[in-house]
Amino acid sequence: MPDHVSIRAAASQGDRVIELRQYTLRPRQRDVLIDLFDREFVETQESVGMRVMGQFRDLDDPNRFVWLRGFADMASRALGLEAFYGGPVWAAHRNAANATMIDSDNVLLLRPAWPGAGVVLEESDRAPPGSIRLPPGLLEATVFPLKGPAEEDLLTLARDRITSVLRAGGADVLGWYVTEPCANNFPRLPVREGEQVLVSLAMFADDDAQQSFATGSTWQRDIAPELSRFLVDTPRSLRLRPTARSAMHA
Repeated sequence: MPDHVSIRAAASQGDRVIELRQYTLRPRQRDVLIDLFDREFVETQESVGMRVMGQFRDLDDPNRFVWLRGFADMASRALGLEAFYGGPVWAAHRNAANATMIDSDNVLLLRPAWPGAGVVLEESDRAPPGSIRLPPGLLEATVFPLKGPAEEDLLTLARDRITSVLRAGGADVLGWYVTEPCANNFPRLPVREGEQVLVSLAMFADDDAQQSFATGSTWQRDIAPELSRFLVDTPRSLRLRPTARSAMHA
């Protein structure tokens, strides 16, 4: 079993490995899965050394559920996933969960882009079991597809100029991540392989604040031209509304 004390201590400083998980669901099943997830799959995952960072409704796709899960390192990832998916809670609820899903393999395995770039959460950030009130905020998670592993010039651009532009536009920049180079050590759960990405997580106070930033000219004028030389394709932004028990919110 994982050493929960050391895992929790590391997680409080920001997890060293995270998964960005995007699930395609059957029509009208998203709320069914969210209710089950928030009730059964939060504390039970964290009890075996993982951290449920945030759960979200995708505002642009009514059949997409997005969530983030953190680990102290790759070794604890393998241990924690084995403990949970081989344990009694998943056995009791997996049929109900899987019945809501069309696809759960759209997963990016990531690590903080530089020391201190990861999301840091406190236990008090999450509402208690049974909560139904939605917390404030809109998370914009942007995936930048790269030509190769993130270069220092790109990370400097992200850390300095892009972060400054996001903050000036009203965002709380929660974290920057890049592709985790280690192979997937829990093959039972596939991840996207053979690609390199940079991912930003920026929390806006509300929809209006995010929309104001998205329609402004600063990004296209000051950032997009310089960023384009690192990219193999167009960046994709997810507009995500926190669920009642998401620890990530405004």
